[in-house]
Amino acid sequence: MFGIVRPCSHRLGDGLKAEWMAHLCGLCLALRADHGQFARVVTNYDGLIVSVLTEAQAERTSTTRRTAGPCPLRAMRTASVAKGEGARLAAAVSLILASAKVRDHVADRDGMLARRPVAAAARRVATGWDRAGARTGAALGFDTAVLVDAVDRQTGIEALAGPGTPLLTVTEPTETATAAAFAHTAVLAGRPENVAPLAEAGRLFGRLAHLLDAVEDREADAASGAWNPLTATGTSLAEARRLADDAVHGVRLALADARFTDDKLVHVLLAHELRTSVNRTFGTTTCSHQGHGTPQGPQNPYQGGGQGPYGNNPYGGNPYGGGNPGGPGHPGGPGGLPPRFGGEPTPPKRRGLLAGCAVFTGLFCTCQICCAKEYEGPWSRKKREGCCRDCDCDCCDCCSCDC
Repeated sequence: MFGIVRPCSHRLGDGLKAEWMAHLCGLCLALRADHGQFARVVTNYDGLIVSVLTEAQAERTSTTRRTAGPCPLRAMRTASVAKGEGARLAAAVSLILASAKVRDHVADRDGMLARRPVAAAARRVATGWDRAGARTGAALGFDTAVLVDAVDRQTGIEALAGPGTPLLTVTEPTETATAAAFAHTAVLAGRPENVAPLAEAGRLFGRLAHLLDAVEDREADAASGAWNPLTATGTSLAEARRLADDAVHGVRLALADARFTDDKLVHVLLAHELRTSVNRTFGTTTCSHQGHGTPQGPQNPYQGGGQGPYGNNPYGGNPYGGGNPGGPGHPGGPGGLPPRFGGEPTPPKRRGLLAGCAVFTGLFCTCQICCAKEYEGPWSRKKREGCCRDCDCDCCDCCSCDC
């Protein structure tokens, strides 16, 4: 559920990072407020773009933000978060699409879902999310039936697809669903002139999301025998890359035709970060935050240098484990053991497993492990430095573009 737009905090900068987190937290809290605690599991990067688009078209007022209470994922700090119709629409869309994802996994009998009792429970959860999304959508004047219909048609299209079937035939339901969601942000913001360009941007965003998901899953699907649009239609990676590049360019052109009050974050996410997502998926990007300058292929968001919702972990896995010369916790690496200068210092009392895990979650999700000047190790309680706080790589610089 993490999505394709996973920005590195260094590229966003402090100001836009705070804005991005405001929308991410706003989506999470909107899900909790309207649909209960468990619904927060569908929080995802791409869903928050609906909230970002809505706010970018409207005049900023005091009613578009609120102060949220302490949260473990913010190191128990309060924060200004997005609220209102944009966040609620993002929540409704996220619920419907998460429901579709669950049903898709049930149909494929993935993992535990191959067991009938687990599959039955998953179906009940998916049905509940459908109803919850429909209720919120109706309150906002958005008919979620277009999303449900797109999901239902996807199954039939995939069943009929074979070698020679145009790949865009398979991506069409996703395109239709995202086009409807993007277009409705213009309705909520009172910008009817933006409906058409944002529908086009949404259509191409949906195409790109489907393409990148297919590329990332291609090898795993081949190993498990699962259905994959590239394999089923006989589409090459070169053709998929061409379609992805065209979609990124089309999104930029569509956004240029829309009118925004403040489009800084929209532009970064839907112009620059989409390009980064394509490069990352096809293994043509380099970034010292993600593998020390080595080409990056498809990744799990929390593994091998992938990014989590609030930042990234350039070392992958447990950042405090051994076997990583120069890495955290290794002598000579960031956060490594300092040389002793006489005597045996009294070591700080270690935290227990669960307490350390809770602290690590807060450090990781607030990007302190990556960027903090100094922080306390979650288990050892020793002072450590953020692993790339002094980074001067290219991806930390805001690009200067005229698009």
